[in-house]
Amino acid sequence: MAEVSNKQVIFKDYVSGFPTNDDFNITTSTISLKLPEGSKAVLVKNLYLSCDPYMRPRMSYTTESYVHSFKPGSVIEGYGVAKVLESGHPNFSKGDFVWGITGWEEYSLISLTETLIKIPTTDLPLSYYTGILGMPGMTAYAGFYEICTPKKGEYVYVSSASGAVGQLVGHFAKLSGCYVVGSAGSKEKVDLLKNKFGFDEAFNYKEETDLVACLKRYFPEGIDIYYDNVGGKMLDAVLLNMRVHGRIAACGMISQYNLHKQDGVCNLINIIIKQVRMQGFVVLSYYHLYPKFLEMILPQMKEGKIVYVEDIAEGLENAPQALIGLFSGRNVGKQVVVVAKE
Repeated sequence: MAEVSNKQVIFKDYVSGFPTNDDFNITTSTISLKLPEGSKAVLVKNLYLSCDPYMRPRMSYTTESYVHSFKPGSVIEGYGVAKVLESGHPNFSKGDFVWGITGWEEYSLISLTETLIKIPTTDLPLSYYTGILGMPGMTAYAGFYEICTPKKGEYVYVSSASGAVGQLVGHFAKLSGCYVVGSAGSKEKVDLLKNKFGFDEAFNYKEETDLVACLKRYFPEGIDIYYDNVGGKMLDAVLLNMRVHGRIAACGMISQYNLHKQDGVCNLINIIIKQVRMQGFVVLSYYHLYPKFLEMILPQMKEGKIVYVEDIAEGLENAPQALIGLFSGRNVGKQVVVVAKE
């Protein structure tokens, strides 16, 4: 039975405030490259790992989230792309490429195979299945089309717009004939939004002292659709700038994840006054639409109508720093960790 070394990222203990490198350990164990007799699991070699904002709440102890907390002393887990080495499951075969929940390690034995999706085409970079063709792509698609139900000519605002989800929402808004403005945290990202992703306008929220006035400047007629990735003070300002029958997709609240005391939202009365529909959602509830999503997005990508940017970190040992960087806005585009290239 062949055993090989298996480098792993271990979560040390629950985190309060901003995570640091000290909250993780890089260790090496061993793993058998042969499935146990009668196992229905899948043994994979991990190729790419996805760094996502939802992973921060998992670093704190909670029993009230849609996804459980990380277990101290255990391997971090998250979305990734992997190659099947052995399979005891009838849906997967040796040599298949898959995306789904895997460990932050070189090799993983995956028992919860319902989290895995076979990759149907490899004529696009496999790393794209950590982002535009994976969970973030489905998040952008479900939140924008299923919840926000855009109409041609509407005014769309996207916060954290240069990230994995935000950049795609901007593309979808333009494809729907909408006017779209995005916000980000640096001049480099603002330039990217306007010059590469096709946003009509963009601004650096860190340079704005009055968010309500800022949004009024970019949306003098008000906002029809707000795709919210940040929550907090930005959400409060948006509520004062919504149009009648506006829609808000509450996707994430990254501005709040590291706070000991979260910001309150004071302007909720505008949901009543403006008859605004605000809906939170979890992408897991929309994976049944994945084939429909691919039918829409693959032709757009192959025709060059969608531009997609990744921020690549090389090596499993650099995964913690890449993940931490999400919460200070260091990444430009979708943050991906390369573990191996097949």
